[in-house]
Amino acid sequence: MRIEAPWVAAVVGGSPFGDLESIVIDGVDFDSRTIAPGQMFVALVAERDGHHHLVDAADRGAALHLCSDPAAVAAAGVPAVIVEDTLLALGSLAAAVRDDLLADTRVVGITGSVGKTSTKDLTSAALSAGLVTHANRASFNNEQGLPVTVLTAPDGCAALVVEMGMRGHGQIAELCRIARPDIGVVTAVGESHTELVGGLDGVARAKGELVEALPPSGTAVLNAADPRVIAMAPRCAGSVLTFGADGDVCAERIALDERARASFVARTPWGSAQVRLTLSGEHMVSNACAALAVAGAVGVDVEAAAAAMGAVPAAPGRMAVVEARNGLVVVDDTYNANPTSVEAALRALVAVPAAHHVAMLGLMAELEDPGPSHVAIADLCRRLGVRLIPVECDLYGAEAVTVDSLADLRFDDSTAVLVKGSRVAGLERVVRFLTNG
Repeated sequence: MRIEAPWVAAVVGGSPFGDLESIVIDGVDFDSRTIAPGQMFVALVAERDGHHHLVDAADRGAALHLCSDPAAVAAAGVPAVIVEDTLLALGSLAAAVRDDLLADTRVVGITGSVGKTSTKDLTSAALSAGLVTHANRASFNNEQGLPVTVLTAPDGCAALVVEMGMRGHGQIAELCRIARPDIGVVTAVGESHTELVGGLDGVARAKGELVEALPPSGTAVLNAADPRVIAMAPRCAGSVLTFGADGDVCAERIALDERARASFVARTPWGSAQVRLTLSGEHMVSNACAALAVAGAVGVDVEAAAAAMGAVPAAPGRMAVVEARNGLVVVDDTYNANPTSVEAALRALVAVPAAHHVAMLGLMAELEDPGPSHVAIADLCRRLGVRLIPVECDLYGAEAVTVDSLADLRFDDSTAVLVKGSRVAGLERVVRFLTNG
């Protein structure tokens, strides 16, 4: 959307540098490598200082710069709005845009221990069947990414889908203060960040901040199959829709193809629809039901929404099934991992027809009690008949391999391999090795 630079300065209480009167920005970015012409570059100060890249951003077409270092701005000679804290100003600007320019836009917030990004992608596709829709790219789901998503919404945006992550209490509430969602989706409560928030009950309290933030006119879309999620219903001031087993939106006649892609009939309050997903794993059925619940709640035809969801591709590192040149089937689910998501991925793996199933698993980070959680996954592998190969992690109770020793492993073309671990494990290195054959 197009925003006048003087309005930006007024909203964030910043000081203008240069002549801003004729400048109109169209979106924002905090990465000088991906900034688009006409956008505003936000110089965040974190591990890297964005003020070192003001000239780079200008050379790529940045029309305005949001900065906190007057000396760097003067040295670069770029038009800027100078504030004390660029991250706080970014959030304030997004909140103002939501209240003003996006006042009539339906905003959908999505959170949960697993499935956020897939549900976001499916929901965006479902809503796009009837509305001009915008959603966060990749996993832009924190105090940096969510404001950028709001500020890059196109003119005429009727539905905005924002993923909301957290690493502590109060963080989702702060994201809700910026985005002011009308609809809140909670996918699941699982062992993700339990070390940081005090176990599963702490995760439920933190995720439920989304439900509490909804207005009386809003709608909570809750997983009926997850006791901790459905228990959030009383925290909602508005209405509640449920999805999953025994939910308002549920799946019947589920079938998986040779790549574990699900097809099913969705039963909804607005009629039934046939759904065929390109995403692998039966757990994607629940995510699709959540997306259909959102579409129905805002009045999008559920059959059109179901058809649109069928074109959603797997996001990088999220249940992406690829076939290596040697015929090996690799399930790349390396983006992140916790016990809930690993179990779902393992069950998807064994649904892929193959003579042998192998799981190359790395560390599951930020767990309150990591030892038993990793051993439980090893036990599940044994029950499912999956060969477990830990990668640079000694918590599974089995001998681990290193990435450097992968050349010693031998798989034939009748094998399907799941690769999964938390981000810190960096198991995309394993995927590159396996797929480059």
